[in-house]
Amino acid sequence: MANGYHGAAMDEIAETAHVSKPVLYQHFPSKRELYLALLDSHLASLTDLMLGALNSTTDNKERVQAVMRAYFRFIASDDQAHRLVFESDLVNDPDVSSRLETFNRTFADAIARVIAGDTKLPHLEAELLGRGLAGMAQVSARYWLETDGNLDLDVASDLIYRLAWRGISRFPKES
Repeated sequence: MANGYHGAAMDEIAETAHVSKPVLYQHFPSKRELYLALLDSHLASLTDLMLGALNSTTDNKERVQAVMRAYFRFIASDDQAHRLVFESDLVNDPDVSSRLETFNRTFADAIARVIAGDTKLPHLEAELLGRGLAGMAQVSARYWLETDGNLDLDVASDLIYRLAWRGISRFPKES
């Protein structure tokens, strides 16, 4: 589906997957069902990756670095997966948008729990910061992908980690 959902034909998909069109239809009754299955798979992988990075340490500075690096590595490892998830021409489809919102909410809420547990901020404010940090990771990594490797992945993720850490580390720690 490199040409987007609407640009992909089931014949092309079957050929790329090295299966016959009837076999493809045995597993997925429609192109939409195939897309939703791929979306679910990629979002599950990304969720596991992000939560794994977030929970990889109790040191918040290292957490921010791990999350940013994991996000950039997800994109670097399979830019088509990321495009399918975040650049789909189906983002306004209710099933697609609800899946994306579930991912965004899950990731941002996990960040918010860490922030709320570690600072004097009310949960609603921590949620806003969680969304902001998650958005920073997503938008900057997507931009990095467009640089076609002109900026090293580790340099790029480190720049964003330092920006995020310098901002979030200023919030008061819970005594």
